[in-house]
Amino acid sequence: MCGIMGYVGAEPKGRGIVLDGLKALEYRGYDSAGVAVLNGDCIWTAKRAGKIDQLIASVPDDAPDGRTALGHTRWATHGPPTDENAHPHADCTGDFVVIHNGIIENFHLLKTSLMDQGHTFRSQTDTEVLAHRVEAFYDGDLKAAVLKALEGVDGAYAIAVLSKRHPNEIVVAKTASPLVIGLGEGANYLASGVPALLPHTKEMVFLDDGEMATIYPDHVDVVDLDGNGVDKLSQTINWDAVTVQKQGYRHFMLKEIHEQPQAVADTLRGHADLESYDVHMDEVGLDPERLTEVRQITLIACGTAYHACWTAKYLWQRWLDLPINVELASEFRYSAPYLERDSLVVAVSQSGETADTLAGVSLAREHGVPVLGLTNSPGSALERAAEWTMYTHAGPEIGVASTKCFMVQLEALALIGLFIGKARGTVSGDDIEASLNQLAATPGALERLLKRESEIESLAQHFYDVSHFLYLGRDLLCPIAYEGALKLKEISYIHAEGYAAGEMKHGPIALIDEHMPVVVLATKNSVYEKLFSNIEEVKARKGIVIAVSDTRDAEIERVADHLIELPVSEPIVTPMLFTVPMQLLAYHMAVLRGTDVDQPRNLAKSVTVE
Repeated sequence: MCGIMGYVGAEPKGRGIVLDGLKALEYRGYDSAGVAVLNGDCIWTAKRAGKIDQLIASVPDDAPDGRTALGHTRWATHGPPTDENAHPHADCTGDFVVIHNGIIENFHLLKTSLMDQGHTFRSQTDTEVLAHRVEAFYDGDLKAAVLKALEGVDGAYAIAVLSKRHPNEIVVAKTASPLVIGLGEGANYLASGVPALLPHTKEMVFLDDGEMATIYPDHVDVVDLDGNGVDKLSQTINWDAVTVQKQGYRHFMLKEIHEQPQAVADTLRGHADLESYDVHMDEVGLDPERLTEVRQITLIACGTAYHACWTAKYLWQRWLDLPINVELASEFRYSAPYLERDSLVVAVSQSGETADTLAGVSLAREHGVPVLGLTNSPGSALERAAEWTMYTHAGPEIGVASTKCFMVQLEALALIGLFIGKARGTVSGDDIEASLNQLAATPGALERLLKRESEIESLAQHFYDVSHFLYLGRDLLCPIAYEGALKLKEISYIHAEGYAAGEMKHGPIALIDEHMPVVVLATKNSVYEKLFSNIEEVKARKGIVIAVSDTRDAEIERVADHLIELPVSEPIVTPMLFTVPMQLLAYHMAVLRGTDVDQPRNLAKSVTVE
C-alpha cells in the first residue's frame, strides 16, 4: 500500500530524489502525499491530499533542499485523506518526523497515554503516535529512542524517522510491511518498493521483520529490535529501470498486457528444460522425496492471485492423486484449516507482501506444515516466510490491476503441478513433454491474440456506458470468468459479477434482460454442450451474449450477438489464452470511460494491511 522513499547523501538534492521516487511508487495506490527535507537546523515539509503532481505543484521553486529527506504516499486507514492526515507527521517540538506504512492496532491506547502526558495531536492518524513516542523516549540517541518507541506497539509497520538533531541519518524499522534499502555511492536510499530505487542503484538490502537500520550516506547499520547487530547481505536486482517506463504505451497496464508473451517465455525458460523436456526446481530447492509424503495440498491467495490458484486446482486435480483445496487467504486462518505435517500449503502473492497471505503462511509454519511461496518479488516477506520460493519472471508490474503477473502465475502453477505429478509418479514423461511443448508455443499464440486488439476495442465501444456485466464460465474457465469480472470492476468501475455458468439459474438469471451484456467463455475442452445450454437460457431472456470461444460453428454464431474467436488449445494453455480478451476488454472500457487505469480509486498494488 503506502509508498515510502528516503535519501541520505553527500549532495543536497534529497527533495527531487524523494519526489521522483514517490512518482515511481504511485502504482502502490494512495490518496495523499508528503515530503520532509532536513535543511540546516530546519525540517521543511509539504503535504497534500490527492496525487503527487498536486504536491509537486505546491512546492515553490525556492523550496529548501537537503542531504536528508523522506517522502510518503498514504492510503487512508485512520482518518480521511486530508492535508492534515498526510505524512510525514511530527512530534510536538518539530524535532522528529515519521512516515509509516501499516496499521498501529493499539494506537488509541498509546495516544490516550501520550495526551495524558501533555502531548498535542494534529491529525487523526495512527502514525502520529509514533512521532510523539520517539520524542518522549529521546535522550540523545535516535536509534535508541525508536527502539523504545516501538516497544508495546501492536500491528504492522514499516517506519522511517528523520530528526534535525541527527542530520546525516535516517532510522527505519519494519514488521509485516515491506522496506528495502538501496546502496549507492556517496548516498544510500530507502523505499517500500524496488522500482523507486532502480534509477540510483541495483544493490539492495531487504530488511526482515523485527529489524531496524540506521542509514548514513556511506554505510548502513542493522540491528534487531533488541538492539543486537545483524549481518545483512545485499542482493543485486537485475530489473532495468527502463522497464518501468511506459515506452510509448498510453498506460502501464496496456504495456504490461503486451509484455505477457515475453513474461511467459521467461518464466518457462526459468523453470523448464525444453531439450530434456523436464521441469526443474533447482532455484526453488523443492525436494521431490518430500512431495511423495504429501497427502493434501491447500493453495492460498487473495484477489487475482486467488483466481490463479483456483485455475490451478482444476489442472492439479487432473494430474495429482491428492485432495486440492483453494482458500482465500483472508479467510484461511478462520476456517479451522487442516494443517498436519503431511499437507502442503502453496501461497501465491505477486508482491510477496500481502498481509493476509503472509498470516496464512505463518499459521501453516506454526503447525509444522511446509509452505511453497510463489511470487514475482525477490527479497519479499513471502520468500523469507516460506520454506521454498519459486519466482515468476514477469519483471516489475506497475499497473495496480494485475495482468502479466496473473498470466505467469497461471503458467508457474501449471509447472509446479507437473513437477509434483512427476515426483509422485502420476504424470508421465510423455505428458510433461506434451505440456511443455504447449507452453513453449504459448508466447506466439499470445502475440497473435494481441495483434487483434482492435476487435476488442470495437467491442468496448458498444458497451462502455452500461452499468452491469455478467461473466459466465465452467471448469477451467470459471475462475477466468471471475477474473474478467474483477478486471472490469477494478478499472472501469462498472458493476460486474463472475459466476459458474451452472449457477446462473440459482439467482443471476433474475438480472438478465435486454440491457444485460453477458460474457460467456466457451471451450470445446470441457462441458461445451452444457455451457451452450446456459447460453440459450440467456438468449431466451433477451440477454446480450458476448461469446468468447475456441469454437466457431453455426450454433454459436446463431446465439452470439458478438463473438471473439480464439485458437484451439489444450487445457494447460486454455485459461491463459482466454485471459487476454478479458484484460483488453476491461482496459478499453476503462479508457473510454475516462477512469484512472493504472491507479484506480481506492485500490493499492500491494495490500500490506489486513
